[in-house]
Amino acid sequence: MASPDRPDPAPLLAPRSIAVVGANERTGSYSDLVLRNLAAAGFAGPVWGVNPKRETVHGRPCVPGIADLPEPVDAVLVAIPAAGVPAIVAEAAARGCGGAIVISAGFGETAAGVGLEAELREAALSGGLPVCGPNGNGIVAVAARAPLWGDSVERVEPGPVALITQSGNVGVNALGSRRGLGFHTVVSTGNQAVLDAADWIEAVSALDGVGSLALFLEADGDGERLARALAACAERGVGVAALKVGSSAAGARAAGAHTGALAGDQRVFAALLEEAGAALASDPGELLELARCLAQPRARPSRRGGLAVLTCSGGDSGIAADLAERLGLELPELAAPTREKLARLLPAAATIANPLDYTSLLWGQPGVLEQVAEAVGSDAGIDQLLLLFDQPDGLAADVAEEWEAVRGALVAGAGRSGAAVILGSTLPELLERGSAQELAERGIATAAGLGEAMVCAKALRAPLPSAERLREIARAAAPLGDVAGSGGWLGEAEAKALLRDAGLGVPAGAEVTSAGEAVDAARELGWPVALKLSSPALQHKSESGALILDLDREEEVRDAAERLLSLPAADGATLLVEQMRGADVELLFAAHRDGVVPVLVVGLGGIWAEAMDDVALVPLPASPAAVERALRRLRGVALFDGSRGRPAQDLAAAASFGSRLGKLLLDEALDLIEVNPAVLTPNACIALDATARHPT
Repeated sequence: MASPDRPDPAPLLAPRSIAVVGANERTGSYSDLVLRNLAAAGFAGPVWGVNPKRETVHGRPCVPGIADLPEPVDAVLVAIPAAGVPAIVAEAAARGCGGAIVISAGFGETAAGVGLEAELREAALSGGLPVCGPNGNGIVAVAARAPLWGDSVERVEPGPVALITQSGNVGVNALGSRRGLGFHTVVSTGNQAVLDAADWIEAVSALDGVGSLALFLEADGDGERLARALAACAERGVGVAALKVGSSAAGARAAGAHTGALAGDQRVFAALLEEAGAALASDPGELLELARCLAQPRARPSRRGGLAVLTCSGGDSGIAADLAERLGLELPELAAPTREKLARLLPAAATIANPLDYTSLLWGQPGVLEQVAEAVGSDAGIDQLLLLFDQPDGLAADVAEEWEAVRGALVAGAGRSGAAVILGSTLPELLERGSAQELAERGIATAAGLGEAMVCAKALRAPLPSAERLREIARAAAPLGDVAGSGGWLGEAEAKALLRDAGLGVPAGAEVTSAGEAVDAARELGWPVALKLSSPALQHKSESGALILDLDREEEVRDAAERLLSLPAADGATLLVEQMRGADVELLFAAHRDGVVPVLVVGLGGIWAEAMDDVALVPLPASPAAVERALRRLRGVALFDGSRGRPAQDLAAAASFGSRLGKLLLDEALDLIEVNPAVLTPNACIALDATARHPT
């Protein structure tokens, strides 16, 4: 949605008229490449050059300046030295143009250009002009035949995949790939001086014909607007695949607590993308394949079951089985009726299993292969089929016809089965481009590469996201504004008072200032007790010797109190006396705002929290059900279930504790609140240590 500081980029995504500032015929220059791209693509609208030294360029009319254009244009492409760009942007806004694409470099990516980028931004926002860039490759609007792109663009086959990338080179490589991937729109966001990835996600997902977005992201951006943009994708049924690289310094702010090491920015970002149903890629090739599959709604399983893999190779079958185990993909055993049917169809050399190697002996029998695919896909325990099929380029016509018959038979049989279908190759280059495009037009997903195909199969099994849940996360991520209070860390006693007031379990205790008061408090609380220093300067008491446990006599309490009060860390500190609480399972809970959105971190706690690194993250607000699901994803979940003679723990109490801790962070406008450890017992969850921080 457009606003004064977020101009609507729609005119740049489907331009009807274009002006190229800095137009020339110098081979290899940005403006020369853009004009050649437009001619090659057959852009049908008017195109003007803007250059005071020319009257025509590449046969197109040229005017001295933006003000001299016969009419406002939808897209102004700027390819001149950086110093002149802010004035051009101001002129384009004054002329009423739809938007600008700034390919020019020399802005915020260099120290010398920071001021120029600020001028560009001010000129754009003052005039309400959307700007793509600067220092990006531009936009390729395939349906509009408008490759406003600072590199050579071959004719792009249209399709449902849109790419939004903060790396121009990723866009160049994607457009130049030979994967048979149909693109709808490609946006290189550049320095994002005016519009960032969230703006482009929301705008591009609204375009007719977009089935999925491939996102290559370097910066976190604004979490509130990003969550709202992802909610728009969820509402519109647009699939999302994302490759996030780099990290920010935000996580370092939590370094005073365990959270900084356990829940860095990348994990927070991944947690948000998971809520959005986004498939996370590990490299650009995987990103494109995920986007290709997510663009096909029919590729999502519509019934409950597992994946079956069909191949003519025992080697491929074994690799697929190993990958499935690594990815956590279930390959159900085929049911007895299915095995009986297959036994009548397959040669004796075939082993009936999942993955199924139907052997190359059936290669010349497409009719039988069709029945095999239908039989496996119709199995009651199967909801998804991966058909592995390799077709090299350059086959003779008669050979290609035979291969296409086999492929057609497998797809036809699978289609009749009711299972969701992916056709994948074992190597990326063996997915024939024409076949991929033809299948995509029929709504059938394809994936180039066996590893990529298995990753796609898993991604397509993920639950569909909730737009309302994403809007809820966006509301929690809104800026705090002015917050009352001095800011900074709280001592443990003060942090536990917040927990207690919020109805969260803490040990019975008392805050005192002397050894005598500590003895009196211990006598009243009952033995044994723990004694510790409480100070905003202390976040890791065990490392500074600021706590002593299991004290069960008055003399021990007096000696311990005197010892603690003599430590350097005791300056400005109080003493906290608490009843000892023991348990078999220690947990860590932390709610914080240091990432792209506020999150709750749950994991195994105590002194081994960082060493074990066993955590899960839930964006806030987090319901008890969501927290329980996160707890069950921990590697140490077996500690909760009463195995090996241990008592079963109250996981529902832990889930409620985590949910309420997240609510406390939001309600009190805290920056961080961490409990480590919390003890989990058969009927309660109690915070043994706590720290909190107000925004500074």
